[in-house]
Amino acid sequence: MKIGLLVGRENTFPQAFIDYINALALPDITAEFCKLGGTRMGEPPEYRVIVDRISHEVPYYRAYLKNAVLQGAVVINDPFWWSTDDKYFECCLSDKLGVAVPRTMVLPNKDYIPEITSESLRNLVAPLDWQAMLDYTGLPAILKPAIGGGWKNVSKVHNVEELVRAFDAGGQLLMILQEFIEFQQYVRCICLGKHNIKVIPYNPLVPFAERYAPDPHYLTPALHERVVHDAWTLCDALGYDMNTVEFAIRDGVPYAIDFLNPAPDFDSFSIKEENFQWVLENLSRLVIAYARGEASPWSPPGTTVPGHDYRWAHTLRGGETAAGVLGAAVAEVGHTAVRAAEAVGAALKRGGHKKGAHDPGATPSPRAGEKAAKNTARRKKGDQAGDTVVG
Repeated sequence: MKIGLLVGRENTFPQAFIDYINALALPDITAEFCKLGGTRMGEPPEYRVIVDRISHEVPYYRAYLKNAVLQGAVVINDPFWWSTDDKYFECCLSDKLGVAVPRTMVLPNKDYIPEITSESLRNLVAPLDWQAMLDYTGLPAILKPAIGGGWKNVSKVHNVEELVRAFDAGGQLLMILQEFIEFQQYVRCICLGKHNIKVIPYNPLVPFAERYAPDPHYLTPALHERVVHDAWTLCDALGYDMNTVEFAIRDGVPYAIDFLNPAPDFDSFSIKEENFQWVLENLSRLVIAYARGEASPWSPPGTTVPGHDYRWAHTLRGGETAAGVLGAAVAEVGHTAVRAAEAVGAALKRGGHKKGAHDPGATPSPRAGEKAAKNTARRKKGDQAGDTVVG
């Protein structure tokens, strides 16, 4: 079985990753750079697993990867989800999950393609209320693209005039405006397979090659545990097997700042040698497990049963038809309703149902209640007033 690698201009990671896997001399696994030159409809891929580092910038690669998934290959990261994700949605999701995140709003574009005219934009309010935006985020604030990385087109604004000027420079980019977190500590988490998470002190304010500064005692044990939990929560919900999550820590609260990095920096000179070796080892283990079927994307740890699937996969698997899938779903809904009715009936017979009480079938478990309480407390604590956020 082959493991393929799609890469761009990065230098130190690609060949080292391939060499690491091949040096294991596994009888059933080899790794190589993908070789592509036009792909026929329905063409099966040569590779059981493909690690994608560049398809966000090369549309042909993204199209190829979608077909590879359709034909049964495992792609890291999922090209369908990666195509739809953006930083604004991720902030909204983070808030729903109880992970502290800066106050964030998405803005209309400044410019559009020539075919878009004023008649096309009749649903938009004009002029925009810039002061209301800054009243929401607070000052200073960060204006940055909803899709993108490398700190490109990121502006820190201190008043309406600076905000409008930065917005005008955005052109056709979709931009988000975000509270600026004045942090006391900052970390970047390298996340592989959703469950292997390495927390590293990171300084976004110094030159690129100096940003990683390993220090095992940088965070208290309790804060380290929370950062790991929140990074896992985000990557598990998003389904990314290869990602980095950054947290700006203010008054002991880790705010998720940047977690849309599906092709993260893995160059040895920037992440440093210890972290580089950790990436090679853990990413190699992951792709080998996927290639052998010992693990599956979107699976709970220790299982090979996917916890997520594409709707079209259901219609293709085992000769199932769309009508058959729909019929099975309807039947399951009916069975669930019957079981719920039986449970309520049994409870009523026991005399446990009083006016104003919750139905027994709807009572949350103690663990669910504890989790909801913790998430609410975190959300309230993370929503305290403060200066800032970092892009």
